[in-house]
Amino acid sequence: MPPTDLLRAQHNALVDLVPIPPVADELAERFAAAGHRLYLVGGSVRDALLGRGVSDLDFTTDARPQDVLAALSGWADAVWDTGIAFGTVGARRHGHIVEITTFRADSYDGVTRNPVVAFGESIDEDLVRRDFSVNAMAVELTGTRTFVDPHSGLAALHAGTLDTPATPEESFSDDPLRMLRAARFVSQLGLTPAPRVVAAMTAMAGELSRITAERVQTELSKLLLGAHPRRAIELLVDTGLAEIVLPEVPAMRLAVDEHMQHKDVYVHSLVVLEQAIERETDGPDLVLRLAALLHDIGKPATRRKEADGRVSFHHHEVVGAKMTRKRLRELRYPRAVIDEVAQLVFLHLRFHGYSGGTWTDSAVRRYVTDAGPLLDRLHRLVRSDCTTRNRRRAAALQRSYDGLEERIAALREQEQLDSIRPDLDGNAIMEILGIPAGPAVGRAYKHLLAVRMEQGPLTRDEAEAELRRWAAEQQSV
Repeated sequence: MPPTDLLRAQHNALVDLVPIPPVADELAERFAAAGHRLYLVGGSVRDALLGRGVSDLDFTTDARPQDVLAALSGWADAVWDTGIAFGTVGARRHGHIVEITTFRADSYDGVTRNPVVAFGESIDEDLVRRDFSVNAMAVELTGTRTFVDPHSGLAALHAGTLDTPATPEESFSDDPLRMLRAARFVSQLGLTPAPRVVAAMTAMAGELSRITAERVQTELSKLLLGAHPRRAIELLVDTGLAEIVLPEVPAMRLAVDEHMQHKDVYVHSLVVLEQAIERETDGPDLVLRLAALLHDIGKPATRRKEADGRVSFHHHEVVGAKMTRKRLRELRYPRAVIDEVAQLVFLHLRFHGYSGGTWTDSAVRRYVTDAGPLLDRLHRLVRSDCTTRNRRRAAALQRSYDGLEERIAALREQEQLDSIRPDLDGNAIMEILGIPAGPAVGRAYKHLLAVRMEQGPLTRDEAEAELRRWAAEQQSV
């Protein structure tokens, strides 16, 4: 058999390896009856070949959008046409989400990432405009099933290589967000970018500034939640894309870690990220991963050389928390994510005051209260932050943290640490002191909370006595 025929036969044999859900067959029958062709395409084919779960299905067709709507009529449970200007129609059938896009042959203005929409006439014309060759594979579902792979996406997938159907310069010029998507596929799929892809990313990194912060944030989050985020972060830093997305991360290469055990704070932070991932128990945790990556970003700004020649980074957790808030706001992260990541960065050094288990019970209470619902994440972050190569020191740190967790557990059992409040509420304060609602009640409440932190639970009589003592003291001032 001639080589080209053999390759075609091998490709067509792959169709049997791509699980086609019944809903796709139903859809193909409707398109065929209307005289149109329908292809399963892109990530749906890629993930099926990788054995990954495929939930949402992407299709491409020669049918124009109005014809697609006609084919879906009476079949889909719901239809939406928000993307119809770009040739895309979405639908839901028996819980499956499908997106059907008319063949595209777009051009771009080089200023925005919005295409000048032009419909194509063939599957090959459509596939060449796709972002990467591993996403430029298709399976025709109408007529005889055929595997379509004009840009060797299957070979690239087998080799673990990430390349573009057209030149990477053309692809990234059309849509600079594809450079960030390249890093995302490195993280999610473990692919290695082709040298020409890396070269184009490096030369064109500045083009990413054309993309909105919201789109950048979406890709960054997917990247961080992938299986290999360290590799992706390294790619962003090496190509200069991190200077646009997270400039604080490459800036850490300038700061030597105070333990003098790591090449730099940047490498240390990547190790902490990997170790935090190993401690996840309920799947990928975006807040924990962001905190692990960013926990030391305040070090460059606080770096000082001490008289003994050592390098210090005093209060870098305070500076780092402020920097974290600023960066995540600019990336349009939700308020809850910003608050949680910044608080973990702020608290990550607190444990190091627990040398030899010397904290009082009140200090332990404050640690738990300040962490609040982030306590479990804080445990994971602090333990992950131990990257010293000195095994004895590492073991001692872990034992010390074991001791802290044991004390937290003991106090939690005794005092309900997770819901620490003063022993008297606002209503009781007003009744005992005979005062109306106002600032004085708030001050009394804060005082009783401080006493609760310091001394632990009080009886009702003890709390009333302390409140009256405090009130008398206030009157005498």
